[in-house]
Amino acid sequence: MIVDCGIYRDGRREDGPEDLSDALEQARASGGFVWIGLYEPTEQEFDRVTREFGLHPLAVEDALNAHQRPKLEVYNDSLFMVFKPVVYEAESDAVSSGEVMVFLGDAFAVTVRHGEGSPLAAVRRRLEDEPQLLAKGPTAVLYAIGDAIVDHYLEVVTELGTDLEELEAEVFSPSGGGSRNTASRIYTFKRQILEFRRATFPLAPPLTRLSDSGGLGSPLPFVNEKSRPFFRDVSDHLTRVNESVEGLDRLVSDVLSAHLAQMSVRQNDDMRKISAWAAMAAVPTMIAGVYGMNFDHMPELHWLWSYPAVILAMAALEVLLYRMFKRRGWL
Repeated sequence: MIVDCGIYRDGRREDGPEDLSDALEQARASGGFVWIGLYEPTEQEFDRVTREFGLHPLAVEDALNAHQRPKLEVYNDSLFMVFKPVVYEAESDAVSSGEVMVFLGDAFAVTVRHGEGSPLAAVRRRLEDEPQLLAKGPTAVLYAIGDAIVDHYLEVVTELGTDLEELEAEVFSPSGGGSRNTASRIYTFKRQILEFRRATFPLAPPLTRLSDSGGLGSPLPFVNEKSRPFFRDVSDHLTRVNESVEGLDRLVSDVLSAHLAQMSVRQNDDMRKISAWAAMAAVPTMIAGVYGMNFDHMPELHWLWSYPAVILAMAALEVLLYRMFKRRGWL
């Protein structure tokens, strides 16, 4: 559905006709642009926008189906860019992603949002409060959306860093992360990092392309040349995010390795304790087994103190074994 539609000239919003074709004609005639925001449009709803603005069918297909990687594509009549905003859900300590598609033309900006994350109403209000930025045309919309999404990446990185510190504290606690859920939590956290990487890492080349005028000196169409420093700033922030995400990924791998090593050491300790107790149980069993055999001619068989002597020998050997195992750290 169409969430909002506004005409902007010299950084100010103007009242305009509800008909999209009339709005686009008015924007072009006044030297401004029209900004249309859609949220999970149906094919029938988007057909109208496609016809009026002449959007490329391949880009339209991507916008309708979603599930796209961050990318930047240039068509004859428009520029198409995909962002993947990331949302951190504090209740479940989980990361989820949505999609924001942006179409830029000579006098229009069309935004398509999928998922609950990154509502664009706040971005629109911010731009309307900064007319000097909005006066740069449709490029300002692309910049503001990218800046808001990348800045939110930094907040998510901070939340994930806090979660990782909690995992580290659990794994390196005196109990050594003995909970059965520890390995599952670490693996789930690594999956969240992977989901985050899918949103941030592919976005770097498009932002680099926007910040260096398309690369090799060829300017991108529909992008204001004076906006390059703004996109460069967003690209720098994204670089910080990617470095942080890569660091989190390495750390969580180290935490998982440390947890598995601790589990292995704990299992070895358990096996040593079991072996020590089994050895201590074997000595009296052996002695009792020998004297349980039905022979007449055995040492001290008919001696009055045979039974107490055998019991004392068993106890002495048990104490000796216990002290030896204890000194070696097996018990």
